[in-house]
Amino acid sequence: MPATKLKAFLDSRGIRYISIKHSMAFAASDVAESAHVRSRDFAKTIIVKIDGSLAMVVLPASRRIILHDLRELLVNDHVRLATETEFRDAFPDCEVGAMPPFGNLYGMPVYVAASLTDEPEIAFNAGTHSEVIKLAYGDFEQLVDPTVIDFVTT
Repeated sequence: MPATKLKAFLDSRGIRYISIKHSMAFAASDVAESAHVRSRDFAKTIIVKIDGSLAMVVLPASRRIILHDLRELLVNDHVRLATETEFRDAFPDCEVGAMPPFGNLYGMPVYVAASLTDEPEIAFNAGTHSEVIKLAYGDFEQLVDPTVIDFVTT
């Protein structure tokens, strides 16, 4: 079940990207390793709820989110991780947990870790647990227009 919406979107904008097939993997660090992508270049997508609405937080596979810091940066105490049940239906063309970081295609804001903006390219799940898409960070930024946040990760 590939993210057909994502590929159609990239193709319609003339964006150059690489699709990398890999063995089935679920943890972001395992996906990066399986696809032969450095963990700091692999953008994992975490779904959170902010004031009851879904949003994406995108950070390197080698890092973990610290919700307390995210709450402080967003000046909002009502930020928490979303459950799979809460976000499953928002991504009908994706396997659960393999959502690409294109919130604009799914009606939600995107917050990206500042450290990813320094990478010339990023890779991310393409809607399945066995395919990754890799493209220039500049193209991602232009298409998604994410809010860059410089929060601490572990």
